[in-house]
Formats: sequence, C-alpha cells, structure tokens
Amino acid sequence: MKKILPIGFTLFALFFGAGNLIFPLKLGYESGPYFWPALIGFLITGVGLPLLGLIAGSLSGKSIAETLSESVHPWFSVVFMVAIYLTIGPLFAIPRTATTSYEIGLVPSFGSSPLGLFLFALGFFAVVLALSLNRSKMVDIIGKWLTPALLITIAILCATAYFQFDQAVSDSTPIFVEQSPWGVGFLEGYLTLDAIAAIAFAMIALSAVKAVGIHDKKDVVRYCSLAAIIAGVALAAVYLALGWAGNHYPIDAATMSQIEADGTHLGVYLLVNIASATFGVFGPILVAVIVLLACLTTAIGLVIAVADYFHTQFPAVSYKAYVWIFTIISFVLANQGLAQVISLSIPVLLILYPIGMTVIVLLLLHPVLNSSRCVYQVTVATAVVVSLVSQFAPNVVASWPMASASLAWLLPVVVVFVLAQSLSKLMKK
Repeated sequence: MKKILPIGFTLFALFFGAGNLIFPLKLGYESGPYFWPALIGFLITGVGLPLLGLIAGSLSGKSIAETLSESVHPWFSVVFMVAIYLTIGPLFAIPRTATTSYEIGLVPSFGSSPLGLFLFALGFFAVVLALSLNRSKMVDIIGKWLTPALLITIAILCATAYFQFDQAVSDSTPIFVEQSPWGVGFLEGYLTLDAIAAIAFAMIALSAVKAVGIHDKKDVVRYCSLAAIIAGVALAAVYLALGWAGNHYPIDAATMSQIEADGTHLGVYLLVNIASATFGVFGPILVAVIVLLACLTTAIGLVIAVADYFHTQFPAVSYKAYVWIFTIISFVLANQGLAQVISLSIPVLLILYPIGMTVIVLLLLHPVLNSSRCVYQVTVATAVVVSLVSQFAPNVVASWPMASASLAWLLPVVVVFVLAQSLSKLMKK
C-alpha cells in the first residue's frame, strides 16, 4: 500500500484539474432539487468511465495504442490516439489549467487584463516546463507531496461550507426541467475530459506500477486497478462535497443577471464566493492555493503523457523537444481566455467521447469474449459514424433513443456489436 497509494494519489491529481473544480459546483447549483440524479449522471462519466478506462488499459499489459493497433487497425490507433492526446493536451485541457488558475486565483483580487493573463500564463508554464522535463520524478512530486496538500485544502473548504450553508437552492435552471437531470449531469461529466484522459493515463499507471517492482501480469492488473479505485474514490468524494456546496449556496436573481452580463463562469463565481463566505479575507488565498495545486498537477501530468506518446510514436523528435513544443502551444492558446477554450472543446468532446467509451468497453470485454478483429472494426466504425452524424447532421439522430442525453450512438453500437459477435461465432463454428 505504501507503493500503490502514491500512484493512486498521482492518478487523482492528473484527473483533478481545472474543470473538476468548477463543473461540480455549477452542476450542484443549477440542479436545485434534482441534485442527486444530476450528480449520479456526472459521477458516471466523471468517475466511472475514467476508472474503467484505467482498468481496461492494464488488462493487456500494453498501452491502449498498441492494443488498438492490433485489434482494430494501426491507422485508426494513430489517428484516434493523436486526437485524444491533442484534446487532453495542448489544444484544450492544458491551456484550460492556466486560464482557470488565473480567473479563480487572481482575477477576484486583481481584476482581469490581457497583460495579467499573459504574465500569469508565462510563470505557470515555466513551472510546468521545469517539472515536466524530468518525468521520472512525477510520482514522487505529485503523489507524495502535491496531492495530499490539495486534498487537505479542499477538505477544509468543503467541511467549513457544510456547517456554513444549511438551505438547499429551491429552484433549478430550465434545462433541468426540459431535459433529464441525469442526462444533463452525464453531459457535464464529459467536460472534465477524464474519460478520454484515462486512455492516456492508463500507460502512466502501468509504468508506475512496474517501476515499483511489480511485473507479473495478474499483479500488474490488480495493483493498477487498486490505484484506479483509490483515485476514483477520491474523485467521487470531492465531487460530492463540491456539488453539495454549490447546491446550498444562495444566489439572488440580480446577482445571477450580473454574473451572466459579466461573462463569468458560474463555477468560478461559486468557488470564489463560497471560500469568501466561509473564510472571509483568507478565502481568496485558500482558493488560489487549491486551484494552483490542482491545475499544476494536471498540467504537468498531461504534458508528460502527451510528450511521451508523441516521442514513442514519432521518435525523430526527442521527448524534451516535445515538452517544449506542447508547453509553448498551450501557453499561446491559454491567452485566449477560459470561456473561449471551453466553448471550442465541446464539439470535439461530443465526437471523441462515444468513440472513447466504445473503445474502453471493448477492451474490458476482450479477455472474456476474445472477439475477432472484424468485430472490433465494425463496432468502432459504427461509433465513429454516429458520433460524426450527431454533430454535423443532428436532425438525423434527433428522434433516436436517448438522443436528448447525447447518447444516440449507444443503441446502434450495442446492436452492431451483438450482431457482429454472433455472426463471428457462427462463422467459426
């Protein structure tokens, strides 16, 4: 446990970044009396899928990229994994860590300005660059020091908020009346990026477990799963606490109108004001510490994961050169601001998530069903086609089952998989 606990904490820290702080708070407030179904939906995509992704990645003892190359097609593996790594890396997730740190940690005290964001991002990514260049120290730095500090500060904030606020918000936003609260929470969990990030982080867990002297295949799977469970339990506990705090924080109509007029993200407003309400003048300091720790650990892990993958796939460029390249790209995009980064990421996520979830389930089922390559290919192809159609021709799938929860892809993928698996067995007989 002394060896596995830091790995579990490291995985938690890699997952728990910018969006993981603000999305549960926002969901908690907006859900009103629908808090529990909304949060359950959020936990499925925000905790359950990442957990399954980590376990799936450890089953074969290889990276998910290698497994996809063998079971689907080498070209699919390259294109899909490059899309995943760029999404959780320099194009969306890494820039978001810097912009969220700035907007939550500094803007409430010093105001917002392009120059302020530029200078903060410059310092933020300088630290990320320095710590990412030496990847061998990641578990020691993040798992043993930064994550415990992060969990302690979040626990202090949420425990104090629990005794400070005792009345649930009575109303919910219109979307929770028009749509399924569970479905809204399910989609909000997409925005954490954690389910697709698990596809990348599975290799980090695998390498970390082997680095502490565990090499037997069954032991690797067992200890990777244990580390994943540690990370999952920590994530669920934090989401519940943050969601509850958001659900119980009162905002009047005039204040809400002002928030919308200013363009402030509701989750950012809630985090800053809950801290101020519970800790007074020390609240902004506590928030700044939480956000900086959360975002730094995630940014470091993401830079390492992305650079490591690209160096493995395209070894002509060194690992350190990739670290420099992706850090600079992230720095440039971070200066676009938080709202812009989030809005640009949503369409991409709604395409990648169905494919990613299909891949995770297929990898989990492989040891049991031992499906043929053709079964994988037609199932994944169905997920790709339906997810693209859902985004570029939404009217086509609008009447399909569960389309209102952006799950129009689910039934076709399941039907195609069952038919392909059955046909494959008949052909073998």
